[in-house]
Amino acid sequence: MKIFKFGGASVKDAESVKNVANIIKNEGAKDTLVVISAMGKITNAFEEVVDAYYHKKEDLPTKLNFIEEFHKNIMSSLFDADDEVYKEIDILFGELGWFLSRNTSRRYNYVYDQIICFGELLSTKIVSAYLVKLGQDNVWFDVRNYIKTDSSYRDAKVDWDLTQELITKKVDASKINITQGFIAANDTENTTTLGREGSDYTAGIFAYCLNAESVTIWKDVPGVLNADPRVFSETTLLEQISYEEAIEMAFYGASVIHPKTLQPLERKEIPLLVRSFVHPKEAGTKVSKGTRLVPYIPCFIVKKNQILVSISALDFSFMVENNISFIFQKLHDYQLKVNLIQNSAISFSVCIDNKFNKFDAFYEELKTQFKIDVQKEVDLYTVRHFDENAIKAIEEKGNSLLTQVNKETSQIVVSPN
Repeated sequence: MKIFKFGGASVKDAESVKNVANIIKNEGAKDTLVVISAMGKITNAFEEVVDAYYHKKEDLPTKLNFIEEFHKNIMSSLFDADDEVYKEIDILFGELGWFLSRNTSRRYNYVYDQIICFGELLSTKIVSAYLVKLGQDNVWFDVRNYIKTDSSYRDAKVDWDLTQELITKKVDASKINITQGFIAANDTENTTTLGREGSDYTAGIFAYCLNAESVTIWKDVPGVLNADPRVFSETTLLEQISYEEAIEMAFYGASVIHPKTLQPLERKEIPLLVRSFVHPKEAGTKVSKGTRLVPYIPCFIVKKNQILVSISALDFSFMVENNISFIFQKLHDYQLKVNLIQNSAISFSVCIDNKFNKFDAFYEELKTQFKIDVQKEVDLYTVRHFDENAIKAIEEKGNSLLTQVNKETSQIVVSPN
């Protein structure tokens, strides 16, 4: 069986849905399970609904109407006005309205997951119905009945044994199956989610449980590039990457492949293909066991808007285990992700991501015990398989503040020009 995953950009409008349907018919007319994300930027739109609902804002109806009109506009170009799919979509919006009117929980993460899931449910209903309209039979199913997790809302952990049992028992591997990415359910049938961008992970879960032939992630890029084209003017398509190399790249922040996706695939040596839905005849990138990198060239990963923090003791004593242990505990407490570490006898430096906007509180607590130097809005460049020209290219991006080098990887913190 083959597993396909289509992200939001691939189903952002009616023409995109038609393109996806053609790819499915041409590439996977049978023995295929298709995982689909919410359409376009609809996950962001649903996050605004969550915010408006949770904080009792007056513009909640406006935000809900935007989402409904967005989907109905796409449907008007794909279906006749009396097609059955309109009733199915109305049922989903009715279920959303029921939750919004009946929910009594004030747990934000729980509320988030119960609302956000409708993006995937809507998109998959529309794609499935359009395939039927084209004469392509398929089986639509609710992934929440197949992938089971704990109750860690917004970042749920998969119950692999139960999920394996359900998928093996329920999925008809001879058919085209259409289901949702990103979402799952716990043992009380409440919706959970696998973390943002978790649709890739969904594809990996199904591939593992079904012993799939391959997983294909369809994107708007030719495959995995050696650098972000928004940052570097010249990029090269990587034709082959080993699992190990892909995991290293994901660890350092490469965004093309979700980090959690790779490990279940590697365990069963299931190839991962990254291909373009814009140019579906092109081969793209293959991630599998074997040659680490083809072609073997430097690969650049950039994290923007980082904070570089240098910490030293007020009494000029050494930065040893007890100090560093305390600092790491506080970084964890304030949800500050560490992307680079460097220490000397009297100082300890970290480059961190302030995703949850808790750095100022972290700083206020530590400044009473340590001397802290802070540089905000810096960029962290990671170069795998670096050479002199690669390092020079990074240094031209701005003022180098900190460099760390090991055998395979160089990391440079840069203050942009």
